Amino acid sequence: MRFIVQKFGGTSLVTQELRDLVASKVIAAVDEGYAPVVVVSAIGRAGEPYATDTLLNFVLSINRDLPAREMDLLMSCGEIISGVMMVNTLKRLGREAVLLTGAQAGIITDNNYNDARILRVDPKKIINEVKEGKIVVVTGFQGICENGDITTLGRGGSDTTAAALGVALNAEYIDIYTDVEGIMTADPRIVEDARILDIVTYNEICQLAHEGAKVIHPRAVEIAMQKNIPLRVRSTFTDAPGTLVTSHNEVFGTIDITNDRLVTGVAHISGVTQFKMAVKDLAMDNPALRILKSLALANISIDFINVSPELIMFTVKDTVAQKALEVLENLGISPQIRANCAKVSTVGAGIHGVPGVMAHIVQALTEEGVEILQSADSHTTIWVLVQQDHMPKAIRALHRHFKLGHDRNAPEVLR
Repeated sequence: MRFIVQKFGGTSLVTQELRDLVASKVIAAVDEGYAPVVVVSAIGRAGEPYATDTLLNFVLSINRDLPAREMDLLMSCGEIISGVMMVNTLKRLGREAVLLTGAQAGIITDNNYNDARILRVDPKKIINEVKEGKIVVVTGFQGICENGDITTLGRGGSDTTAAALGVALNAEYIDIYTDVEGIMTADPRIVEDARILDIVTYNEICQLAHEGAKVIHPRAVEIAMQKNIPLRVRSTFTDAPGTLVTSHNEVFGTIDITNDRLVTGVAHISGVTQFKMAVKDLAMDNPALRILKSLALANISIDFINVSPELIMFTVKDTVAQKALEVLENLGISPQIRANCAKVSTVGAGIHGVPGVMAHIVQALTEEGVEILQSADSHTTIWVLVQQDHMPKAIRALHRHFKLGHDRNAPEVLR
């Protein structure tokens, strides 16, 4: 059997007209000789009657302290509703179909309610249903733990479901259908000439997703990468090919990547606060260790961490900045704080080992009057911290400087 996994987000399922469009893509896959396994999200977004957030708000209006186990039972309902409607749509079009919950599809998780991790997938029931000539529809975002409780997979959970099933079934493709035509070089709301990427590596899209691009969840990419199963990010509403996510070698072959594509895209995360402390002002032994442990004990996630003999710097989300400040003040520390910052990330597999990339980032931002508050780098990404109100022009400057729009030639000094 030639399996293909097709995941459809909630915005693709809101109306019967859209569900008919989804069904046409599923049937097209059957006609091409594939055995499609269809993963669905809950219908719509907050405020719409069957959206998960709508169901949550309805129940939490009684009491905000709903146990995590019961919350997972509630949050699994939206996908069941959309799954049943999808099966009925396919049946109306003359196709045999069956709905399986995450548990029935063999998705076994740990018992970390609301944010469970998949431990293994047993796809036997899916395979048996396909052998009987049925199109299998699976509820995304959910599984079952060893004790039989329903669990949900956290943010991006339906993407994760699709990737896990794709790996378990050794699918030829995992298609993530959304309301955009693919992964873009930057946020099109900020950069007018942002374009759709034809092809990216797993590592590049993981970085873009971690750094703010929201088209696909990085956990799903990491799962698909285990078996090198190609992902395609496509639009429900057009027949455009979308963006293919695959391995480094399949993208670049034996070509020197510095001559092909240096930078892939620019991503961003807003709403960030920077903390800065001079070590000489900290009257304690092992100040970095004490600070980092205290923040961890307070369950505060930190990012953009720079530790040196002279300085300790990190960032937190604006929403937890006050809590982080209280933790540090309890240690007798008065940090320098800069609120309303943004993290801007320049991502590309071609960056590694190429001299001058940071110089070009500094040049692009300096020419636009954007101050770099902090920077860091990895093999595929260079991050800079800027003021929030400088973020749009920083993104546009980098996108323009690295010629990520229609003129795709990199700066000559980087050749």
